Amino acid sequence: MVCLSNYWLMKSEPDVYSITNLEKQGKTVWDGVRNYQARNFMRQMQPGDLVFFYHSNTNPPGIAGLMRVAETDIIDPTQFDPKSEYYDPKSTPDSPRWQTVLVEFVETFPHLISLSILREKFNSDELILLRKGNRLSVIPVTEDIATQILNMKN
Repeated sequence: MVCLSNYWLMKSEPDVYSITNLEKQGKTVWDGVRNYQARNFMRQMQPGDLVFFYHSNTNPPGIAGLMRVAETDIIDPTQFDPKSEYYDPKSTPDSPRWQTVLVEFVETFPHLISLSILREKFNSDELILLRKGNRLSVIPVTEDIATQILNMKN
């Protein structure tokens, strides 16, 4: 087994982009992140890192599957498109503010690992997702917690 150094969790609303969409496409650029802390987490990602795909703003929310970082340090193209909801007029091609990653599909879990199950198993010190007021769409996950989540998928 390959030893991966980093694990992450990335959120998406399933009616906007779901694990099923990723499975059909195979790969996608994870664009539209407009939070500096989330962007900085993506800057730390390395090819091969595993990412939990979290369905947010749905009932119930939870981890739907797994993806892998395929490529890093990609300039987010949506920042330059005035028609995009993610347009940033302060960002220029010479000095882009927003970078992203290319992710690839790994697997859809047999069942959703719901937020309520995650709350039963972990505390907010173990999993940033559970912290009161946390709204980050990209968060790191420790190797220990990632291993436990992976063991919960079956």
